[in-house]
Amino acid sequence: MIIGLDAKRAMANHTGLGNYSRYMVDILATYHQSNNYRLFVPKKKENSSFDKLLHHNNVRSLFPQSTMMKRFSSLWRTWFIKKDLVRNGVQLYHGLSNELPIGIHKTGIKSVVTIHDLIFLRYPEYYKPIDRKIYNFKFRYACQVADRIVAISECTKRDIMHFYHIPEEKIDVVYQGCDSQYSVRVSESRKAEIRVKYNLPEKFILNVGSIEERKNLMLAVRALKDIPSDVHLVAIGRKTPYVSKIMDYVEENNLSDRVHLIHDLPHKDLPAVYQLATLFVYPSRFEGFGIPIIEAMHSQLPVIAATGSCLEEAGGKDSLYVDPDDVSGMAEAMNRVLEDRALREKMIVSGNIYLQRFQENILADSMSKVYSKCFESAESATISKQDIQVENYRMNWSKRHSL
Repeated sequence: MIIGLDAKRAMANHTGLGNYSRYMVDILATYHQSNNYRLFVPKKKENSSFDKLLHHNNVRSLFPQSTMMKRFSSLWRTWFIKKDLVRNGVQLYHGLSNELPIGIHKTGIKSVVTIHDLIFLRYPEYYKPIDRKIYNFKFRYACQVADRIVAISECTKRDIMHFYHIPEEKIDVVYQGCDSQYSVRVSESRKAEIRVKYNLPEKFILNVGSIEERKNLMLAVRALKDIPSDVHLVAIGRKTPYVSKIMDYVEENNLSDRVHLIHDLPHKDLPAVYQLATLFVYPSRFEGFGIPIIEAMHSQLPVIAATGSCLEEAGGKDSLYVDPDDVSGMAEAMNRVLEDRALREKMIVSGNIYLQRFQENILADSMSKVYSKCFESAESATISKQDIQVENYRMNWSKRHSL
């Protein structure tokens, strides 16, 4: 097949949706080489991670051609890309980041959309009203017109069914994995270099993700008061206004020397930081999946996460989970893991077993099966139509000959 993919995020985003898009293209091109993958990119930007995708012989990038479409690339992606899809012989188009072009269902091209989460409907207070309206229109439309919907977790699948009333049989859950760099052991010299570079403490609990209110870092900060003073907390992520709230609490409670916030840390340095940590915490109130948990488990770290969304799907049954408002519960879980070496080792070993479901070949095969379903449904519909025609012919013949 010739498969088109929305590659806006693969080109423009260095985390989150960008990582997902690049990862999915890479594993599909690696494990399903008989297909040709066309990456439709609204605007060219410098991105070495994206460029690596083009090393696959079956992957090409395509951009707007006319001066007008180059200038109004967002309109091209939403409205006018359909002509380019047809021109390039695309048989199936995959919207990797919650969207599909308007009117794609009228082109004869099959379509799949990945929905990552509906947090803007679950927790509207975290989003601007205008953003909620735009997201809701785009996500709902994509779910309605797509031939198949990919949810990145069972939690997201339930939300799609609940908020958009999409039938369960139209939705497939395909998990996501993480960059293979997290499975590679970092040398001691490299770890020493990273420790010095970021002034990392000797013993620390790690959190990775945007430092925003929904991610709920405050739970781990507040729990820090009830664990040994030689254990620090290192949080790595994009800075938001929530950081001021964190730092006010830190200063008021004399935790300044134990809480370390790091912003804009290069992707290549992250594996070493993971491997220097003792424990990983992810107290987010709600996620679509929680990829940092997978990264931490690949890095041989025990994980403590929050209940209430999909994090149990990412961490498995042998990670520990606490209520996102339970400070004493978080402190107790931290102390258990820090003090009990046997527990830590059990969590790590169980985590390695659980990670097998996120292997690249398994995920690539799962996505390929979703693509196949698009055509199976069309074939079934054709067969059903033929069956009806045959049955009508048989009945008419019977009537004529019974007279």
